[in-house]
Amino acid sequence: MRHLPTWTRRHLTALRTLLVLTVATGVLYPLAVTVVAQAIFRGAADGSMAGQHGSSLIGQSFTDAAGRPLSGYFQSRPSAAGKGYDPTATSASNLGPEDVLDLYGRRSLLTQVCSRGRAVAALEGVPAARPYCTPDGVGAVLKVFADHAVSANQTCPAVPFITTYQGLPVSCAKPGQDYSAGRTVPVRGGAPAHPPVPPDAVTASGSGLDPHISVAYAQLQAPRVARTRGLSLDRVDRLIKEHTGGRSLGFMGEPAVNVVLLNLALDRLRRPRP
Repeated sequence: MRHLPTWTRRHLTALRTLLVLTVATGVLYPLAVTVVAQAIFRGAADGSMAGQHGSSLIGQSFTDAAGRPLSGYFQSRPSAAGKGYDPTATSASNLGPEDVLDLYGRRSLLTQVCSRGRAVAALEGVPAARPYCTPDGVGAVLKVFADHAVSANQTCPAVPFITTYQGLPVSCAKPGQDYSAGRTVPVRGGAPAHPPVPPDAVTASGSGLDPHISVAYAQLQAPRVARTRGLSLDRVDRLIKEHTGGRSLGFMGEPAVNVVLLNLALDRLRRPRP
């Protein structure tokens, strides 16, 4: 080795270093991590799989082929990941609280919240009234001008949710009309501050994959699920409690219910009646 040229010795040293590091970091370290994970965290290490139904860490849509909610299942919160809960397209909607106008054929965040709230209320049989929402399920937003106002999200021939605003007549929005010069005024209306349909029923999580819903949303759905499956409400409520997790680290966030595991538990107990 000492009789080899300097450049050859350097290349051989580099090659030995490469082989040693490859074995250490590419074989021994991953093998050690895998062994420890399988020994201590087997379920999580294998993806927290819930039988043949995917991971319990990723939400699912419990709907039929037409996208209608299956009445015998608890419904997940909305998802902005692809067509819903797509792990390859995890994302938020990137819409914020100032997004209140339906423009260029795109529904605003406010209108999405209003329409979802109306649909959930109809499914669960509760009042649909929600602050800043019209009775027909769009954002209650006016464009106010000097001599009139326009219900910006209610396209003609829709009937405006109010007839006058501060003495000005209110009309529906004409398709193709430019209302950008008007003053944007969201109208709260007389809906209760805390409507029966909770926030997580009408808004998506940041990742679009969250399998959890609030306890309030689960309790709202419980009578429907119990009725469809022919179970007592007390039995369904007990299942909700069994699948409710606590706050993160004991103090962050609110208790939440894993919908995937809850629906699997319901299927093991009794399949929904056709």
